[in-house]
Amino acid sequence: MDLDDLPLAEFAFPGPLRDALVGAILSGAKTSTTGLLVGYERANEPLPEVGELSAVVDSAGRRVAVIELTEVRVIRLGDVDLRHARDEGEGDESVAQWRAGHETFWHSAELREELGDPDFTVDDDTMVVTERFRLVHVV
Repeated sequence: MDLDDLPLAEFAFPGPLRDALVGAILSGAKTSTTGLLVGYERANEPLPEVGELSAVVDSAGRRVAVIELTEVRVIRLGDVDLRHARDEGEGDESVAQWRAGHETFWHSAELREELGDPDFTVDDDTMVVTERFRLVHVV
């Protein structure tokens, strides 16, 4: 398997949050993630598919692991369950705690700039893409 040929799996923006998320993937604590459907739509990117392999990159852009998608769902933000929230590996003990952390990220200036919408906000009806994955290889 040539890691250079795999699409990149970038978690958050480079910096402390990405480093923490990558560490959680490498330790096995993080086995799920959530993205905004609007992000895929605005970037004109196809949704991920079960079976896809991706190279996880750290804040320095180094490929550090390979993950394989085992589940992809498009659901309302209000329908994210506790299992998914816990499997994100960030230590959240409730969906409300998970959601508060994600809303902070989704309402950040960086994400709003990436979306091209300075007033972007989420609510229960915001569509999200939930992904479950397994760690296949660590570099």
